This record gives sequence, C-alpha cells and structure tokens, in this order.
Amino acid sequence: MSTPDLNLLVTLDVLLTEGSVARAARRLRLSPSAMSRALARLRETTGDPLLVRAGRGLVPTPRALELRERVGQIVQDAKAALGPAEELDLEKLVRTFTLRTSEGFAETFGAELMARLGRQAPGVRLRFVQKPDKDSAPLRDGTVDLETGVVGKATGPEVRAQALFRDRFVGVVRAGHALSSGEITPAGYAAEKHISVSRQGHDRGPIDDALSLLGLAREVVTVVGGFSTALALARATELIASVPERHTAALRAGMHSFPLPVALPEITISLLWHPRLDADPAHRWLRGCVREVCAEQMAALPPSGAGAAEG
Repeated sequence: MSTPDLNLLVTLDVLLTEGSVARAARRLRLSPSAMSRALARLRETTGDPLLVRAGRGLVPTPRALELRERVGQIVQDAKAALGPAEELDLEKLVRTFTLRTSEGFAETFGAELMARLGRQAPGVRLRFVQKPDKDSAPLRDGTVDLETGVVGKATGPEVRAQALFRDRFVGVVRAGHALSSGEITPAGYAAEKHISVSRQGHDRGPIDDALSLLGLAREVVTVVGGFSTALALARATELIASVPERHTAALRAGMHSFPLPVALPEITISLLWHPRLDADPAHRWLRGCVREVCAEQMAALPPSGAGAAEG
C-alpha cells in the first residue's frame, strides 16, 4: 500500500472550509487549474466526490462532512507540533476573546473575570455575546472562543467540555409576595401566575412536566428569553420566576427564593471550546481564569439549598 501524500490534508482542509475551488485556490495561492487537479487527486484518494455541484455552487457530500472536523484537527495539531513553542507573555498579550454566555453568567461572573484579566493581561479584551441557542457552529468557525452552558444534544460531538459547577432551579418572588412566608406546596406553587424562560419562546418545560405528574398545571402568563429578564419582571410584579439558584445569586438580591416543590434534576454548567484551541497558550490561560473565578464565586456562596429565603 502506497503512502498517501500528506500535503493533500492541507488542501482538503481548505477546500472543505471554503466550499469553493476558486476561494480555496486563492487562499492556497494556487492557480484554478492546479486546484482542480488537487481536487481530482483527493477524489481519487478518498474514493468520494467530496464536493458536488448544486446550482452555481458546490455542496459537501456526507463523506466530506464527516472528514471536515477530523481533517481540520489533524492540520491544527500538525501546525502546533511543527511550530516553535512560544512562551506566553501575559503583560504583552493583545487579544480579544469572544465568550458566548447567558446574561446571568455574564452578570454574575463577568465583573470578577474582567478584573482578573485586567490584572494579569491588560491588553486582553472580552467580548460577551448573547446565546440564542446551543448550536456549536460559532465554536467551529472561530467566531466564538469560549462558551458556557449545559451540554445538550445540539452540542457538537467534537466540542471539549469541562464542568464549572452544578446548579438547581429555585422559585423567586418579590419581597412581600404571598409565597414569601409559610410552606410552599406543589398546589400552591402551581396556583400562582408564572414567567417561563425559553430562548425558543416555549411556554412549557421540565417544571410543567414535573407538575403534570402530580396532576397539576401552572399558568404561564409571559415568556422571556433570559433569567435576568424573568427576575426583573418578578421583582416588579406578583409573578413567579424559576431560575438556576447559584447562577443567579447576585441577581436575586432583595428577593425571596424558595426550593421548588417539585422534583427536578440538577444541571451542570460547563465550559465549552473547540479542540483546535486546546494547545493555544492564551486560550488555555483564559480557560483557567474562568474556572478559577467560578470556583471562587461558588465557594463564597452558601451551599445549594441553604439560605434559600432572601430579603
């Protein structure tokens, strides 16, 4: 069996990333004819057309989609292995990192994280962007450097994940609300009016499923896209917001929080990134800063379930 031309890996990576022979040729500084010959060799080597015409453009075959992440990682690993190791100088580091997080995460941990980065690397800037879904495409294409959230079915299988902390949902009402004193039963909780939090606009979720097992249903009168919005509404109305306890500790100041009277599993908030950045020294340093800030903030809070009533 002949040894494959490993230079084709770089060509394949660029072709699959660009999805265009012309753009790949420009990026590799090859003529269109040379790029076409390279694609022909790749088709012969892989036994697959890889890119097929669809209208005026090209679309990847299933085999190409399967190869895209693997080949990209192989090329990144090769570049890291063959490149010179550089010592990370935080004082001279100038870089902007994009973090995709929920509003609650940014509001709870953002200030301390920025302060820590400012002390260690004054040339580093953080850009927080909203998280409308769990699609891993922004991590794949490099528009997002880090993400926080719960690993789900939409999370790409190649994405790296490291647990930051565990959390559970609690109910939150304004100080002086009818539920701010006395025992809260499932029936009493369900009888009140509620705020539902859903990025997709759904008015039903795990809480409703847990209530239905008890023969109960709650009345959702409004749906919002984030926990901070839900808490702002609950603070000014008679509505109940159900939010992650530790994730929103700072946002619930002055309000009354209580354990939900239905059984829900805890959630794990994780740090997510693409494997191509595993070996990047600056990215590795940033991941460490996020982990340390979360650990310190969590250690400063009472254990989950303790001191639930506030205000």
